[in-house]
Amino acid sequence: MELTVVPVTKPEATNFILGQSHFIKTVEDLHEALVSTVPGIRFGLAFCEASGKRLVRWSGTDESLIDLACENARAIGAGHSFLIFLGDGFFPVNVLGAVRAVPEVCRIYCATANPTQVIVAQTDAGRGVMGVIDGASPLGIETEADVAERKALLRKIGYKL
Repeated sequence: MELTVVPVTKPEATNFILGQSHFIKTVEDLHEALVSTVPGIRFGLAFCEASGKRLVRWSGTDESLIDLACENARAIGAGHSFLIFLGDGFFPVNVLGAVRAVPEVCRIYCATANPTQVIVAQTDAGRGVMGVIDGASPLGIETEADVAERKALLRKIGYKL
């Protein structure tokens, strides 16, 4: 087995979801889940088919995000993995429930805008995602002032009352 680190390449503030699924139907089901959850959502989706033609299957509502998803899916190259890149102003927290509810979805590795590296294992059988490095390591423990700041931010942006 050989381990490889594959960086997710994207514009700095772009959010994405990396997951694993088990069926070609995933592409259409994820597309339907996203557009029915957030009207007007802009996204690109790519899915690495693990058998048959073994193509990178794709869908979405934004051509540049579709291209971004396909490029990263090819670089990762792990069977049955999928990537969803979200347009500006759209966040994973708004769609994760719908993505998880898709019957083919087995796992979500990450949902982030952070710099991310994907740890990929290569064997004679193919490639698989072992895990992710999502952002940087903590620099300390939050203080009472940090707690107050976090709570204020969540209320300001409408995620808490």
